[in-house]
Amino acid sequence: MKKIALFLLGMVLFVTNMKGEEEKFSEIQFETVKMNLGTFSEKEAVRTCAFAFKNVGTAPLIINQAFASCGCTTPEFPKTPIKPGEGGNITVTYNGEGRPFGHFTKTITVRCNAKTEVVRLVIEGEMTK
Repeated sequence: MKKIALFLLGMVLFVTNMKGEEEKFSEIQFETVKMNLGTFSEKEAVRTCAFAFKNVGTAPLIINQAFASCGCTTPEFPKTPIKPGEGGNITVTYNGEGRPFGHFTKTITVRCNAKTEVVRLVIEGEMTK
């Protein structure tokens, strides 16, 4: 009987201790998830923009991967953990050289350790002759 009582007391103390700890998580928050690069000519076919974000969680944010829907678009992202309350940029470069003229829309998929594990960013614009 003593063993059962001690076991139950231990379980109660363990559960109580677990509930007292704050759950730590990271969360990524972007200022915007869609950017328009505007209208530009073939002579100025390379365009760059930056998506600003912040870690609004309570644990370090780690961006594991950022990839584009097409080879003409290249994302660059921080490789080091972003502390809670801090931020950074995902820089996206679109290279329209050799691409058809007209309107385009490209998607960049960001994978991270946040509660929202996958975020999709969008760039669009129009390239003229």
